Amino acid sequence: MEGISIAKLLIIAALIVLLFGTSKLRTLGSDLGSAIKGFKKALKDDGARADKRTAEEIPAERISHKE
Repeated sequence: MEGISIAKLLIIAALIVLLFGTSKLRTLGSDLGSAIKGFKKALKDDGARADKRTAEEIPAERISHKE
């Protein structure tokens, strides 16, 4: 199997532009970008929240009694 060459990729890109138009592709790209930013922000917020919870949930040092 030879794979996908640059010429084939250009033909596919031209067909996509002809089918959807540049305005729909532009809005699709901006929507996708904002969705990715929101996802990254949510991951960052959850990570910070989890770190805060773990620090609060760590019990104080246990006192061991030697007998």
